[in-house]
Amino acid sequence: MYLEDIKTILTDVLSLGDAGKELNEQSALLGSIPELDSMAVVNLMAALEEHFGITIDDDEISASTFETLGSLNAFVKQKLA
Repeated sequence: MYLEDIKTILTDVLSLGDAGKELNEQSALLGSIPELDSMAVVNLMAALEEHFGITIDDDEISASTFETLGSLNAFVKQKLA
C-alpha cells in the first residue's frame, strides 16, 4: 500500500538512481546498501515523517525496522494505523 512511496523516498534520500528501481519487499537495507549510514537514517526518517504526516520517536527505531524494505513498510503502516 505504501511500499512504492517508501521506495521512492528511500531512492531519493539515498540518491540510488536506477538501483532504487530494483528494490522490493525482500530487499535488504541496513548493512546491504552502503549509502544507508546513520546520517541517511536520520534524513530518511525526516522524509517519511514529512511525506506521511507521522512522528517517529528515537526509541521507536531499531535495526530491525531497517532490515528490509518490507520491514520499513510494516513500520510505516503501523505508525499510520
